[in-house]
Amino acid sequence: MNEALKTAVLAILRPLVRYLIGQGWTYGALTDALKMVYVAEARRHYGKAAGRPLTDSRVSLLTGIHRKEVRRLRLLLEEHGERPMLRHGANLAAQVVAAWVSMADYADPSGQPRSLPLRSVAVPSFEELARRVKADMRPRAILDELGRVGVAQEQDGVVHLLRAAYISDLPEDQVAFLGENVGDHLRSAVHNLEGGEPFLERALYFDALPAAVLEEARPELYRMGEHLLREAHQRLNTAESPEGPQRRLRLGVYYYEEDAAAESTEEPAEEPAAEDEPHA
Repeated sequence: MNEALKTAVLAILRPLVRYLIGQGWTYGALTDALKMVYVAEARRHYGKAAGRPLTDSRVSLLTGIHRKEVRRLRLLLEEHGERPMLRHGANLAAQVVAAWVSMADYADPSGQPRSLPLRSVAVPSFEELARRVKADMRPRAILDELGRVGVAQEQDGVVHLLRAAYISDLPEDQVAFLGENVGDHLRSAVHNLEGGEPFLERALYFDALPAAVLEEARPELYRMGEHLLREAHQRLNTAESPEGPQRRLRLGVYYYEEDAAAESTEEPAEEPAAEDEPHA
Protein backbone atom coordinates (compact mmCIF):
# COMPACT_ATOMS: atom_id res chain seq x y z
CA MET A 1 0.00 0.00 0.00
CA ASN A 2 1.20 3.52 -0.82
CA GLU A 3 1.99 4.87 2.66
CA ALA A 4 1.84 8.53 1.58
CA LEU A 5 -1.64 7.97 0.12
CA LYS A 6 -2.72 6.08 3.24
CA THR A 7 -1.60 9.00 5.42
CA ALA A 8 -3.54 11.46 3.24
CA VAL A 9 -6.69 9.29 3.29
CA LEU A 10 -6.56 9.05 7.08
CA ALA A 11 -6.18 12.83 7.38
CA ILE A 12 -9.24 13.31 5.14
CA LEU A 13 -11.36 10.76 6.99
CA ARG A 14 -10.60 11.75 10.60
CA PRO A 15 -12.88 14.82 10.88
CA LEU A 16 -15.62 13.06 8.92
CA VAL A 17 -15.48 9.93 11.09
CA ARG A 18 -15.49 12.06 14.26
CA TYR A 19 -18.69 13.76 13.05
CA LEU A 20 -20.28 10.46 11.99
CA ILE A 21 -19.65 8.93 15.41
CA GLY A 22 -21.46 11.88 16.96
CA GLN A 23 -24.37 11.30 14.56
CA GLY A 24 -24.66 7.65 15.58
CA TRP A 25 -23.01 6.18 12.50
CA THR A 26 -21.17 2.97 13.33
CA TYR A 27 -18.29 1.50 11.36
CA GLY A 28 -20.76 -0.84 9.68
CA ALA A 29 -22.93 2.05 8.47
CA LEU A 30 -19.92 3.75 6.87
CA THR A 31 -18.74 0.56 5.17
CA ASP A 32 -22.21 0.05 3.69
CA ALA A 33 -22.08 3.58 2.26
CA LEU A 34 -18.53 3.05 0.97
CA LYS A 35 -19.57 -0.10 -0.89
CA MET A 36 -22.11 1.93 -2.85
CA VAL A 37 -19.46 4.55 -3.65
CA TYR A 38 -17.03 1.88 -4.84
CA VAL A 39 -19.61 0.40 -7.19
CA ALA A 40 -20.70 3.80 -8.54
CA GLU A 41 -17.17 5.05 -9.17
CA ALA A 42 -15.99 1.81 -10.73
CA ARG A 43 -18.91 1.79 -13.16
CA ARG A 44 -18.57 5.48 -14.04
CA HIS A 45 -14.83 5.83 -14.47
CA TYR A 46 -13.42 2.41 -15.29
CA GLY A 47 -15.85 1.39 -18.00
CA LYS A 48 -14.85 4.25 -20.31
CA ALA A 49 -11.78 2.47 -21.66
CA ALA A 50 -13.94 -0.44 -22.84
CA GLY A 51 -16.52 1.95 -24.30
CA ARG A 52 -19.39 0.24 -22.50
CA PRO A 53 -20.66 -0.22 -18.92
CA LEU A 54 -18.72 -2.68 -16.81
CA THR A 55 -20.24 -6.05 -15.99
CA ASP A 56 -21.02 -6.85 -12.37
CA SER A 57 -18.24 -9.44 -12.41
CA ARG A 58 -15.70 -6.86 -13.56
CA VAL A 59 -16.87 -4.38 -10.91
CA SER A 60 -16.55 -7.13 -8.31
CA LEU A 61 -12.97 -7.77 -9.41
CA LEU A 62 -12.05 -4.07 -9.26
CA THR A 63 -13.66 -3.36 -5.88
CA GLY A 64 -13.40 -6.61 -3.94
CA ILE A 65 -17.17 -6.58 -3.35
CA HIS A 66 -19.08 -9.82 -3.96
CA ARG A 67 -20.82 -9.94 -7.35
CA LYS A 68 -24.30 -10.43 -5.86
CA GLU A 69 -23.78 -7.39 -3.65
CA VAL A 70 -22.52 -5.41 -6.66
CA ARG A 71 -25.74 -6.26 -8.51
CA ARG A 72 -27.90 -5.19 -5.55
CA LEU A 73 -26.07 -1.88 -5.23
CA ARG A 74 -26.15 -1.26 -8.98
CA LEU A 75 -29.92 -1.66 -9.03
CA LEU A 76 -30.26 0.74 -6.10
CA LEU A 77 -28.10 3.32 -7.88
CA GLU A 78 -30.09 2.98 -11.09
CA GLU A 79 -33.34 3.46 -9.19
CA HIS A 80 -32.40 6.29 -6.83
CA GLY A 81 -29.43 8.01 -8.49
CA GLU A 82 -26.02 8.62 -7.04
CA ARG A 83 -25.91 12.24 -5.91
CA PRO A 84 -28.20 13.80 -3.29
CA MET A 85 -29.00 17.33 -4.43
CA LEU A 86 -29.37 20.50 -2.40
CA ARG A 87 -33.00 21.23 -1.51
CA HIS A 88 -34.58 23.18 -4.38
CA GLY A 89 -35.69 26.17 -2.29
CA ALA A 90 -32.28 26.49 -0.65
CA ASN A 91 -30.51 26.30 -4.00
CA LEU A 92 -32.63 29.07 -5.50
CA ALA A 93 -32.31 31.27 -2.42
CA ALA A 94 -28.53 30.91 -2.53
CA GLN A 95 -28.50 31.92 -6.21
CA VAL A 96 -30.61 35.01 -5.50
CA VAL A 97 -28.29 36.14 -2.70
CA ALA A 98 -25.19 35.54 -4.85
CA ALA A 99 -26.65 37.71 -7.63
CA TRP A 100 -27.76 40.40 -5.17
CA VAL A 101 -24.28 40.85 -3.63
CA SER A 102 -22.32 40.68 -6.88
CA MET A 103 -24.27 42.43 -9.64
CA ALA A 104 -23.79 46.17 -10.13
CA ASP A 105 -27.52 46.78 -10.75
CA TYR A 106 -28.25 45.89 -7.11
CA ALA A 107 -25.35 47.80 -5.50
CA ASP A 108 -25.25 51.24 -3.91
CA PRO A 109 -22.59 53.86 -4.87
CA SER A 110 -20.12 52.26 -2.43
CA GLY A 111 -20.55 48.86 -4.12
CA GLN A 112 -22.54 47.28 -1.28
CA PRO A 113 -25.82 45.44 -1.93
CA ARG A 114 -28.69 47.88 -1.49
CA SER A 115 -32.16 47.32 -0.14
CA LEU A 116 -34.68 46.55 -2.86
CA PRO A 117 -38.37 47.31 -3.21
CA LEU A 118 -40.33 44.10 -3.31
CA ARG A 119 -41.80 45.12 -6.67
CA SER A 120 -41.20 48.12 -8.94
CA VAL A 121 -41.16 48.95 -12.64
CA ALA A 122 -38.95 52.04 -12.22
CA VAL A 123 -35.93 50.63 -10.32
CA PRO A 124 -34.45 47.16 -9.77
CA SER A 125 -36.66 45.18 -7.40
CA PHE A 126 -36.53 41.90 -5.51
CA GLU A 127 -39.09 40.36 -7.86
CA GLU A 128 -37.00 41.40 -10.87
CA LEU A 129 -33.90 39.90 -9.21
CA ALA A 130 -35.69 36.57 -8.74
CA ARG A 131 -36.73 36.57 -12.39
CA ARG A 132 -33.19 37.46 -13.45
CA VAL A 133 -31.73 34.33 -11.90
CA LYS A 134 -34.46 32.34 -13.69
CA ALA A 135 -35.97 31.12 -10.43
CA ASP A 136 -38.91 28.79 -10.99
CA MET A 137 -40.39 29.65 -7.59
CA ARG A 138 -42.55 32.65 -6.75
CA PRO A 139 -40.46 35.60 -5.47
CA ARG A 140 -42.57 35.62 -2.30
CA ALA A 141 -41.64 31.99 -1.59
CA ILE A 142 -37.95 32.80 -2.05
CA LEU A 143 -38.29 35.83 0.22
CA ASP A 144 -39.99 33.68 2.86
CA GLU A 145 -37.06 31.25 2.68
CA LEU A 146 -34.53 34.06 3.07
CA GLY A 147 -36.47 35.49 6.00
CA ARG A 148 -36.76 32.10 7.69
CA VAL A 149 -32.95 31.69 7.84
CA GLY A 150 -32.30 35.34 8.74
CA VAL A 151 -30.65 36.39 5.46
CA ALA A 152 -33.21 39.01 4.38
CA GLN A 153 -36.09 40.93 5.91
CA GLU A 154 -39.02 42.81 4.40
CA GLN A 155 -40.20 46.06 5.99
CA ASP A 156 -42.89 48.27 4.46
CA GLY A 157 -42.47 46.76 1.00
CA VAL A 158 -38.66 47.03 1.00
CA VAL A 159 -36.40 43.96 1.24
CA HIS A 160 -33.18 44.37 3.25
CA LEU A 161 -30.25 41.96 2.92
CA LEU A 162 -28.97 41.10 6.39
CA ARG A 163 -26.16 38.72 5.48
CA ALA A 164 -23.99 38.50 2.35
CA ALA A 165 -24.40 34.73 2.03
CA TYR A 166 -27.21 32.20 2.22
CA ILE A 167 -26.62 29.95 5.23
CA SER A 168 -29.43 27.59 6.10
CA ASP A 169 -30.06 26.26 9.60
CA LEU A 170 -31.79 23.11 8.32
CA PRO A 171 -29.62 20.02 8.96
CA GLU A 172 -30.44 18.55 5.53
CA ASP A 173 -29.27 21.76 3.82
CA GLN A 174 -26.07 21.91 5.85
CA VAL A 175 -25.24 18.29 5.06
CA ALA A 176 -25.99 18.85 1.37
CA PHE A 177 -23.64 21.86 1.31
CA LEU A 178 -20.98 19.71 3.01
CA GLY A 179 -21.23 17.07 0.30
CA GLU A 180 -21.29 19.57 -2.56
CA ASN A 181 -18.42 21.76 -1.36
CA VAL A 182 -16.05 19.16 0.08
CA GLY A 183 -16.86 16.77 -2.76
CA ASP A 184 -15.83 19.28 -5.41
CA HIS A 185 -12.72 20.27 -3.43
CA LEU A 186 -11.66 16.61 -3.44
CA ARG A 187 -12.47 16.27 -7.14
CA SER A 188 -10.19 19.24 -7.84
CA ALA A 189 -7.36 17.76 -5.75
CA VAL A 190 -7.69 14.28 -7.31
CA HIS A 191 -7.79 15.81 -10.80
CA ASN A 192 -4.47 17.50 -10.06
CA LEU A 193 -2.98 14.20 -8.84
CA GLU A 194 -4.03 12.50 -12.08
CA GLY A 195 -2.25 15.07 -14.28
CA GLY A 196 -3.46 17.31 -17.06
CA GLU A 197 -4.19 21.03 -16.83
CA PRO A 198 -4.28 21.68 -13.04
CA PHE A 199 -7.18 23.32 -11.26
CA LEU A 200 -6.59 26.08 -8.73
CA GLU A 201 -6.02 24.50 -5.32
CA ARG A 202 -4.02 26.57 -2.88
CA ALA A 203 -4.04 27.18 0.85
CA LEU A 204 -2.34 29.62 3.19
CA TYR A 205 -0.84 27.82 6.19
CA PHE A 206 0.68 28.99 9.47
CA ASP A 207 1.79 26.49 12.08
CA ALA A 208 1.82 28.73 15.17
CA LEU A 209 0.37 32.22 15.07
CA PRO A 210 -0.38 34.21 18.24
CA ALA A 211 -4.07 33.87 19.05
CA ALA A 212 -4.34 37.66 19.40
CA VAL A 213 -3.22 38.10 15.79
CA LEU A 214 -6.01 35.83 14.57
CA GLU A 215 -8.61 37.52 16.75
CA GLU A 216 -7.76 40.81 15.07
CA ALA A 217 -7.29 39.49 11.52
CA ARG A 218 -10.17 36.98 11.30
CA PRO A 219 -12.95 39.46 10.36
CA GLU A 220 -10.76 40.96 7.64
CA LEU A 221 -9.86 37.53 6.26
CA TYR A 222 -13.57 36.69 6.07
CA ARG A 223 -14.22 39.94 4.18
CA MET A 224 -11.39 39.13 1.75
CA GLY A 225 -12.94 35.75 1.01
CA GLU A 226 -16.38 37.28 0.47
CA HIS A 227 -14.85 39.91 -1.83
CA LEU A 228 -13.20 37.24 -4.00
CA LEU A 229 -16.43 35.29 -4.41
CA ARG A 230 -18.42 38.43 -5.15
CA GLU A 231 -15.97 39.56 -7.86
CA ALA A 232 -15.87 36.08 -9.41
CA HIS A 233 -19.67 35.90 -9.54
CA GLN A 234 -19.88 39.34 -11.13
CA ARG A 235 -17.22 38.44 -13.71
CA LEU A 236 -18.94 35.23 -14.75
CA ASN A 237 -22.49 36.55 -14.58
CA THR A 238 -21.76 39.44 -16.95
CA ALA A 239 -19.89 37.31 -19.51
CA GLU A 240 -21.45 36.74 -22.90
CA SER A 241 -23.17 33.39 -23.33
CA PRO A 242 -22.18 31.90 -26.69
CA GLU A 243 -23.79 28.74 -27.97
CA GLY A 244 -21.89 25.55 -27.23
CA PRO A 245 -21.11 23.03 -24.49
CA GLN A 246 -21.92 23.86 -20.87
CA ARG A 247 -19.63 23.29 -17.90
CA ARG A 248 -20.16 23.18 -14.14
CA LEU A 249 -17.92 25.27 -11.87
CA ARG A 250 -17.38 25.70 -8.15
CA LEU A 251 -14.95 28.22 -6.68
CA GLY A 252 -14.66 27.86 -2.92
CA VAL A 253 -13.08 29.62 0.02
CA TYR A 254 -12.67 28.01 3.43
CA TYR A 255 -11.07 28.93 6.74
CA TYR A 256 -10.02 26.79 9.69
CA GLU A 257 -8.12 27.37 12.91
CA GLU A 258 -7.44 25.44 16.09
CA ASP A 259 -5.13 25.52 19.08
CA ALA A 260 -1.50 24.79 18.24
CA ALA A 261 -1.05 22.72 21.42
CA ALA A 262 0.37 19.27 20.88
CA GLU A 263 -2.03 16.33 20.77
CA SER A 264 -2.63 14.62 24.07
CA THR A 265 -0.14 11.86 24.86
CA GLU A 266 -2.22 10.60 27.76
CA GLU A 267 -2.44 6.83 27.92
CA PRO A 268 -5.96 5.45 27.37
CA ALA A 269 -7.69 4.18 30.47
CA GLU A 270 -7.54 0.42 30.83
CA GLU A 271 -10.75 -1.50 31.30
CA PRO A 272 -10.88 -3.46 34.55
CA ALA A 273 -9.92 -7.08 34.14
CA ALA A 274 -12.78 -9.53 34.31
CA GLU A 275 -12.91 -11.62 37.46
CA ASP A 276 -12.56 -15.37 37.14
CA GLU A 277 -15.77 -17.31 37.39
CA PRO A 278 -15.91 -19.38 40.57
CA HIS A 279 -15.28 -23.06 40.01
CA ALA A 280 -18.01 -25.47 40.89
